Amino acid sequence: MAFAPPSPIPSRTQYVLEGIKHAILTGGLSPGQALVETELAAQFGVSKTPVREALKTLAGTGLVVMNQYKGVTVRTVDAAMAREVYDVRLLLEPEALRRTITSRASLEAAREALVRAEEATDQAERSLANREFHRALYMPCGNPLLARMLDEVRDQAALVSTVAWAAVPSWKHEAGEHLEILRLALDGDAEGAARALHTHIADFVQRAFPEGDPV
Repeated sequence: MAFAPPSPIPSRTQYVLEGIKHAILTGGLSPGQALVETELAAQFGVSKTPVREALKTLAGTGLVVMNQYKGVTVRTVDAAMAREVYDVRLLLEPEALRRTITSRASLEAAREALVRAEEATDQAERSLANREFHRALYMPCGNPLLARMLDEVRDQAALVSTVAWAAVPSWKHEAGEHLEILRLALDGDAEGAARALHTHIADFVQRAFPEGDPV
């Protein structure tokens, strides 16, 4: 039995989806903030239907929470959520980078992302560039399923970092770690780069959400 490919998201829904996602991941919309369909429809100049569909998609990626009684809100970040998301990254991302390096895949996209991060004029632009840096390290790993699994937690990881940066803007420290990871990767040191990436991810979540903090 043949199955039809999934239908593409209508352009208006995609427009609203990207707009809301950008606002969440750059701090324009705060964790716990209510997302009212009528207000969003007026803001984006569309009917409520594409807004409703966009919110459903964002709920599926973990960026918003839909509650029968409270309506739709931006997902709240706490220590439990952060450690859960970053645990997945710790398990998968260093291995993906190791495979990217051993396959001799191009790292030019990662290099370009770090340049954009360095030249960024605000936190939102810098955050987006850093996300692209990490994605450029794992996407060429040679295993599409592994890359998709990391993509599935990518938005939630970005939300964690947005909240953490708002409290403690540690991006300068992380920029230095990014440069070291890229240096090792360009040198072909798969094990060294993977270790540096593991340490980078682990240190970030521990710094932002220390183990002693209440969940």
